[in-house]
Amino acid sequence: MIAGQKSGVVHAVDPDRGGEILWQTRVGKGSALGGVQWGSAFDGQRVYVALSDVIPETAGTAAAPPLVPGQAPPSNASGGGLFALDPASGQIVWTTPHPGCSGQPGCSPAQSAAVTTIPGIVFSGGIDGHLRAYASGTGAIVWDVDTAQPYKTVNGVTGNGGSLDGPGPVVVGGMVFVNSVYAFVAGKPGNVLLAFSVDGR
Repeated sequence: MIAGQKSGVVHAVDPDRGGEILWQTRVGKGSALGGVQWGSAFDGQRVYVALSDVIPETAGTAAAPPLVPGQAPPSNASGGGLFALDPASGQIVWTTPHPGCSGQPGCSPAQSAAVTTIPGIVFSGGIDGHLRAYASGTGAIVWDVDTAQPYKTVNGVTGNGGSLDGPGPVVVGGMVFVNSVYAFVAGKPGNVLLAFSVDGR
């Protein structure tokens, strides 16, 4: 059994031997808002974990500044990224850092949303509102969409995308569904459920 933790460490334990630790791999610094937060994915070959580390140096300590919903954390050039691990050894097979915020105010490189995988592709959403698709074999970013923008919705309600956090994308029937809404702590508020198809409809 393999699970990530806010400490920034991914653990593998044997449930048939009383939880005996098989390996432990550190992927981040970890903090109250850092490390591996929501969930990883497994495609039969590799385990994929996304890294948050919103405020790696101070979060969860007496020095941590108070944050309220919708308030951006201090400028953070570190954190974020996606990791592929060998499930047998815990060795990092590849890692792809967050592409960066290009000086955008209030942007965080954290990737704390749960990860989703389909054959050949790993989806990871970020606090910056981007949904990225990575090649599962190499970690190359093959698709990137900024969901934090206005939308014309099917029910006519004013729609705006925000941060991607919490649950990961759902893939079914040739479609990718993702909620772009998460405003807690460092997130951007939003109110849309987005659906993507291969042919762009």
